[in-house]
Amino acid sequence: MIQLYDTLSRSKDVFVPVDASAVRMYVCGPTVYDFAHIGNARPAIVFDVLFRLLRHTYGEAHVTYARNITDVDDKINLRAFETGVTIRELTEGTHRQYLADLDDLGCLRPTVEPRATETMAEMAMIIDRLIARGVAYVAEDHVLFDVAAMEGLKSAPRYGSLARRSLDDMIAGARVDVAPYKKGPMDFVLWKPSREAHEPGWPSPGKIAVNGRPGWHIECTAMAWKHLVDAFAQRIQADRVEIFDIHAGGIDLVFPHHENENAQTCCAFGLPRMANVWMHNGFLQVEGQKMSKSLGNFTTIREVLNDWPGEVARLAMLRAHYRQPIDWTVRALEDATRTIETWYGRIGDVAAGQPDAGVLEALGDDLNTSGAITALHGLSDPATLKASANLLGLLTRSASERQAERNVAVDVAVVEALIAQRLEARAAKDFARSDQLRESLTALGVIVMDAKDPATGKPTSTWRLP
Repeated sequence: MIQLYDTLSRSKDVFVPVDASAVRMYVCGPTVYDFAHIGNARPAIVFDVLFRLLRHTYGEAHVTYARNITDVDDKINLRAFETGVTIRELTEGTHRQYLADLDDLGCLRPTVEPRATETMAEMAMIIDRLIARGVAYVAEDHVLFDVAAMEGLKSAPRYGSLARRSLDDMIAGARVDVAPYKKGPMDFVLWKPSREAHEPGWPSPGKIAVNGRPGWHIECTAMAWKHLVDAFAQRIQADRVEIFDIHAGGIDLVFPHHENENAQTCCAFGLPRMANVWMHNGFLQVEGQKMSKSLGNFTTIREVLNDWPGEVARLAMLRAHYRQPIDWTVRALEDATRTIETWYGRIGDVAAGQPDAGVLEALGDDLNTSGAITALHGLSDPATLKASANLLGLLTRSASERQAERNVAVDVAVVEALIAQRLEARAAKDFARSDQLRESLTALGVIVMDAKDPATGKPTSTWRLP
């Protein structure tokens, strides 16, 4: 049994897919204009674990995971213009780097990765449906969603129901562009004109003569509808044909992005909600502080992977429940290193067996990864440990793969210098310093063996890789 916490209902309920032979999940993916930061890794890792759990429960062939690529965005346009490359060159290169980062973090590739630029026809169709239903309007070559008009549709939810905020609160607290052509301050852009030379453009909906480009929110509605609803329409009961199972992303997307997605999707297709379950992971901070360039703690995924194995970073990310905030620390990475090395030492080259019931129970309890990790520590059978860890995307490498990685990753000069410093500390009976240096060596994946020189009686140390 799987139970998931739904942001919309604010309750944890048994997950019942619309169709168990076609379980469908959509996760908001990257805007591909720059290296992804470590905060972007959290939803990728968390919902990769959910993908693995769903595949284990319903069968690999029966789960579709869509993660979009936002390749239409003002940040992309500006970056391409400033660097003198084409938009396609920028987005292709950035996307390749993102995939390489997630591969190294042990994430499975999604079933489908739709691009916004390949979904323009669906966006235009949905926008025209919204105009026809009276919940979108054209103003100065823009198409805007009419929040006030949404209240007049009987089938639509209340705007603000996902964020649990009143319209007055949202107006007071939001940084909104109250353009003169807006009917209401919370109305949001579905489509905007492309007038500058560096702005890409496509034929506009709403009988607008000027070429334009979509707003952010309509992109995800169209990509989810195209790949998780329309593609499966013949396989799902007609009365629930437009609803898919899970929509997920970071907590920062609840408002306005997911609120607006839900609003426009429900209004376009006459639905009470866009997805049966809305899931959101908590924030990430670095060493107790919010990550920001001004604080000097802004860290990309690639920078982390330059210093730590991807499996170590993944375990450190999964130590907290996904809905809770997580503090990204060096101490957590060091602890994860020791755990990974211990587990690999226990499984050797054994083939994976069957996952442990306790690990499955923890993951089925709203992805309780911290509980699953605790259960992993208690497993004694190597085959069970490997299979159970595999559900979290851990212990997936063979002994030969790990040896090749260690041969590249370990800097022998650094290890020898730490060994020498530790010998000096032991000779001086500075045992606190000696223990600290041993922990540093362990964090590098090095096994230290202490002894005494039989001729002199002085302490000696040798080292090896596991």
